[in-house]
Amino acid sequence: MQTNFTEEQLQEPGIARANEILRACVHCGFCTATCPTYQVLGDELDSPRGRIYLIKDMLENDRDPDGKTVKHIDRCLSCLACMTTCPSGVHYMHLVDHARAYIEKRYQRPWSDRALRWLLARIIPYPGRFRLALLGAKLGQPFRRLMPDARLRAMLDMAPKTIPPVSRNDAPQSFAPSAPRKKRVALMTGCAQKALNTDINDATIRLLTRLGCEVVVAKGAGCCGALTHHMGKEDDSHASAASNIRAWCDEIDGEGLDAIVINTSGCGTTVKDYGHMFRNEPLAADAARVSGRAMDISELLMTLELPEGATKNTRVAYHAACSLQHGQKIKTHPKTLLKRAGFEVVEPADSHLCCGSAGTYNLLQPEISGQLKTRKIRTLEAKAPDIIAAGNIGCMMQIGSGTDVPVVHTVELLDWATGGPKPRALDAAG
Repeated sequence: MQTNFTEEQLQEPGIARANEILRACVHCGFCTATCPTYQVLGDELDSPRGRIYLIKDMLENDRDPDGKTVKHIDRCLSCLACMTTCPSGVHYMHLVDHARAYIEKRYQRPWSDRALRWLLARIIPYPGRFRLALLGAKLGQPFRRLMPDARLRAMLDMAPKTIPPVSRNDAPQSFAPSAPRKKRVALMTGCAQKALNTDINDATIRLLTRLGCEVVVAKGAGCCGALTHHMGKEDDSHASAASNIRAWCDEIDGEGLDAIVINTSGCGTTVKDYGHMFRNEPLAADAARVSGRAMDISELLMTLELPEGATKNTRVAYHAACSLQHGQKIKTHPKTLLKRAGFEVVEPADSHLCCGSAGTYNLLQPEISGQLKTRKIRTLEAKAPDIIAAGNIGCMMQIGSGTDVPVVHTVELLDWATGGPKPRALDAAG
């Protein structure tokens, strides 16, 4: 794609990076075949190619975003399926992230949108506040039909049936391995996950210590910054990321870390991109060190000796989170591990398509998200599974809200298969 940025514009690092990405695009349109919003809406401007044209026009002309451009950028899930499909290696993620930050700075949203985005940014990344909000949502659920805005109804629907108690494992501490030590790793315990499902981190710690890892929850580490990052709130997202970088570098420079393990794939995609996010800032070297050690839990488990389990009469439908299969390019590890543990693993049709969760997307774009959820659940249930497994808390909440099939994290099943307790979601399902 030909671009026409001025030399002055190209002095700005974000524009320079956008220029590189835009020039890689050859207009082929392969991305439209795998874009969930294009599949649902059928509008070229709701495809990656269409959004690329909108972003190019906005940035080249250095103009304030208009409502049309903002609408179509907002509809992007950042599922990154387009990056898997693209034959030209267009790094759409960096382009749309820059566009969102540009919009946040230069577009005046309606007050209701500003208020909702401010609220989400001030609640979800903070587990204590998020717990209180979930309790409030549960109290408000009987009045759901009275809510005039679909987004408010979606917020009420987000509350799980039961809000788990605070896990003692979330506090900064170290867990000694129960087998000869092989690795020392930091576990990212996250933010929303600590309010929505504490079993995932607990299962991760049990499994890793059983396999010979010392597990550290680093002091000062918290939200990865993904939620605010995808809303274009760079100051907030970079502040969260900087806290993590400092916390983990303290561990690296202290007793050392072999890996920073992440069991929420949306967070993993962001942490692995810290090196890019801070490339022009004083934390650049430390950010690169952190990104270089970041691993999804399935990546780390593939380097350990996970014992083979006896064959079970349990059929697991594996849902591939977009942030894992497209963002991190991890496609086979979770399935390989589940099969090794003795589970029968099946995949739904169109497994490359998003479930519609996408961070805060299901709250900000509930209509589109709902259509994607319905499609995803239909394809998963068509496999007649006993269990649905996923590697991302957002996907688990999204899918679990629309099916009676129990939805559990992959690591919970692996923990159970190697001596841990049966996942509570399976007990609740009978």
